[in-house]
Amino acid sequence: MHRELLITREPIDEPALVASRAAHPQCGAVVTFSGLVRDRESDSGIEALDYTAFVPMAEHQFARLFDELEQRWPVASVRLVHRLGPVAVGEASLWIELLAPHRAEALAACQWLIDELKRVVPIWKQAVR
Repeated sequence: MHRELLITREPIDEPALVASRAAHPQCGAVVTFSGLVRDRESDSGIEALDYTAFVPMAEHQFARLFDELEQRWPVASVRLVHRLGPVAVGEASLWIELLAPHRAEALAACQWLIDELKRVVPIWKQAVR
């Protein structure tokens, strides 16, 4: 399985990421997910979310998640970008792309990956008001 992980302070350039997608002729499904910062956190307005991480452990946990994902689904490629630092309302803090032979596998793998990264990856957010 092809794997790419980027933890960055730079804005996520979704068009560039899509344009750089490698072809996988056995795959009929591409699932992408963009996690955008909403204008509310804990029922009050915000301007941004400020993300921090313990990067070495985050990279380790993502590698473990990618290992498990590979064991559970026939995914040919996973690419994930997570922002650090302040991310303004409306901007993407997370971008995921999964390629798989069929949509059901790609959708299930994406949902699982999002749920698990929120559970085990040491990335934290703080509302900026």
